[in-house]
Formats: sequence, C-alpha cells, structure tokens
Amino acid sequence: MSSTVSTDAQDAPETRAAVPSADGESMASRVRRKLTSRAASVISIIIALVWTIPTFGLFVSSLRPENDIKTTGWWTFFSHPSLTLDNYNEVVFGTSATSGRLASYFVNSLVITVPAVLFSVTMAAMAAYALSWLTFRGRDWIFIGVFALQIVPLQMALIPMLQLVKGYTEWGGGFFAVWFAHTCFGLPLGVFLLHNFMAELPKDLFEAARVDGAGPAMTFRRIVLPLVTPALASLTIFQFLWIWNDLLVALVFTSGQGNRPLTARLAELAGTRGNDWQRLTSGAFVSMIIPLVVFLSLQRYFVRGLLAGGVKG
Repeated sequence: MSSTVSTDAQDAPETRAAVPSADGESMASRVRRKLTSRAASVISIIIALVWTIPTFGLFVSSLRPENDIKTTGWWTFFSHPSLTLDNYNEVVFGTSATSGRLASYFVNSLVITVPAVLFSVTMAAMAAYALSWLTFRGRDWIFIGVFALQIVPLQMALIPMLQLVKGYTEWGGGFFAVWFAHTCFGLPLGVFLLHNFMAELPKDLFEAARVDGAGPAMTFRRIVLPLVTPALASLTIFQFLWIWNDLLVALVFTSGQGNRPLTARLAELAGTRGNDWQRLTSGAFVSMIIPLVVFLSLQRYFVRGLLAGGVKG
C-alpha cells in the first residue's frame, strides 16, 4: 500500500503537467497564452529596441564622414544627413599601413569559423547519440566526464593544447591548430546540449528502426538527425558566434599574421589607431554582417530549439 502511494506521489508532478486543469486548459496552453499576450508582446518590442538601437547607431556612424563622427553624435544625422562609403572602402580595400585591410582577414575568419563549426557540431552530434542510445561499458562515466569539462576554464588548457599541436601548426595552411582548438573547446557544451535533446526522443522509434533492420549509423542518419534539427541549428549558431568573435584562441593558435582572423585586426585598429573612429565603426559593422546573416537564416530553428522540451502537453 505504501509503495503504491509513493509511486503515485512520484508520478504526480508529471501527471499534473499533462492533465488539463479544471477549466480544460493544459499547462502548455497556459504558458503559450501568457507568452503571446499583449503585455508579453510590448515587453518583447522594448527589449528588441534596446538591443537594436546601438546596432543602428553603429551602422549610421559607419556611413558618416570622418569630421561628423568626431564632432557630433550619430543621432544628429537626422537633422544634418550626410552619407559616404569612403569608410568602408578604406577599411575593406585600403592598402596603406593605416587602413583596415580587412578583406583578407575577413576571408581568414571564414576559413577558421566554417570548418571549426562543422567539426565541432558533427562530432558533438555523434557523441551525444552514442551517449544517449548506445549501450557500452562506462557510458555514464564518460558523460559525467564530458559534463565536468565544461567547468574547466579555457585559459587553463591553452598551454597544454598548444604543446600538443605545436608540431602541426603549419597543417591546413596554418589553420589546423586553431580548428583543433575550437573543436575541442566546443565539444563539452555541444555534447551536453545535444544529449539532452536526443535523450528525450521516444524509445519506440529506435525499437521500430531496429526491427526494420536499421543499424546505429542508419538510425542516427535517418531518424535522429531530422528530429534534432532545431537543436543542431541552435548549437550551430552558438558555435559560429563564439568562434567568429573569438580573439584569444586565434591569437594563441594561429601561426602568423597571414592567417589571423578579423577580430585580431580590429583589436589592432582599436589599439594603434584608436582615434580613427570612422574606421572602427565601419570595421565593427563589417565583422557583424556574417553573424547577422547566420542568425537570421537559422532563427526559426533557433527558436524551436530553445522551446523544445520546455513544456509538456
């Protein structure tokens, strides 16, 4: 009798989350209604404005002449409009020592970021699948170890990892070391996030696939990957933004000026040419273009990934 009561008590929270309330509305419906209310919409608009206004101001400043930037605030543009593309032309395509020369650094950032994101997300997805649905000795301990790696500060691993790859810094045109570093640093969080999504998939899907003769590889490719696409998109966005905006890892693991990313050049502009605000504003906005495109193109998957598994019912 006591064991029955205990079992019912343990299942009660989940049952209450799934069973509709007295008015016939489930918890998921109540949460959805509150998030789509007029008050929630107003708050969302205010937050969007707070985040957007600085970016808009940066964009306006990047298009203003040098004298206007140094003497007046960007909001005065509306009373005295004046636009020029000289800032972008000088920063991106300039050849002098004082110009930005960001074109080559922009390409370096793409060469660093895209493979590093592909490597880290692909390996994290395979590892998360193995730790979620494959049975082997020590699986739980491996997952605990992966989870524990998230608390290790990145700075503590820089020197040991640099010693590990110091003989391979010229591989891949000098980019291998930074690819390897970003992949290793991104795996713990990636495996943890994707494991939480994959572990929630219905067990019946895997049993049905096994009955139909599908092996682990086919199950992963044809069943798991399509179902966790929102989670993969969310992880891809996080990894892309982190690697694209990274400065520390790039400075440590790149082999020279020829393969430094965009962030390294912007740091040089801010440190040695801090008075040339017109170059800093245009250079900063150039560095924002690709992350904005990636985020906007994957936004719907990103929202699904954030909300997946958040409520039941």
